[in-house]
Amino acid sequence: MRLALVSDIHGNLPALEAVLADLARRAVDRIANLGDSLSGPLWPAETAALLMRQDWPQLAGNHERQLLAPDRARMNASDGHARDRLGDETLAWIAALPATLALDDDVLLCHGTPDSDLVYFLETVTPQGSRMASRAEVDARLGDVEAGLVACGHTHLPRTMRAGRGTLVVNPGSVGLPAYDDDHPYFHLSETGSPDARYAIVERTDAGWRAELIALPYDHEAAAQQAERNGRPDWAHALRTGYALLPSPAGGARA
Repeated sequence: MRLALVSDIHGNLPALEAVLADLARRAVDRIANLGDSLSGPLWPAETAALLMRQDWPQLAGNHERQLLAPDRARMNASDGHARDRLGDETLAWIAALPATLALDDDVLLCHGTPDSDLVYFLETVTPQGSRMASRAEVDARLGDVEAGLVACGHTHLPRTMRAGRGTLVVNPGSVGLPAYDDDHPYFHLSETGSPDARYAIVERTDAGWRAELIALPYDHEAAAQQAERNGRPDWAHALRTGYALLPSPAGGARA
């Protein structure tokens, strides 16, 4: 089996279209979407329309859950922008998406970890920032899952790790947003240092699962300009550079 993994599209339609064009020339059996597909100041309705036409396995990430919250006034800016542009049919589609999904006995899809859409699988956040998770931490998050492949998203960082029992955990990175800052559970940055769209292809071989992490150029300037039109210079900077927009000691934006 050859399976393409996409995640964290965040309404970035040109990035998703570039990934699908690239996949058209590769032999894959299925495409799976690990969630956080629409939230952000880009093209949520147009991205939803494309995704709803697909027959892929697709998950709800934490932002799908947040988009369905009853109190619009308490949503953050990214969720609120998307929520205001989505109709009832799209909201019903979101509500039907599963949080996790087993494709077969050997493949488990999740957004964060099998137990939470907010916990990072392959990274650990401390008061000092984010670091790569230890093998023991990954094993603990894996719990009693026995699948040979676990696919996750959420952190936007492309990474693989072989757990202690041999399970390959794969994060394909983000199709649509290469950097962000977050304050859950402590302030930290997630940055790839590149504007590229990210996805992965995983393959089951006689020796076990293998993964290819792919960085793909696309018209990121169009996405950055869309973010600017919608009042989000932080997203525009991340889309152009792969770095989060933070003040520098001199008072300007970090390069």
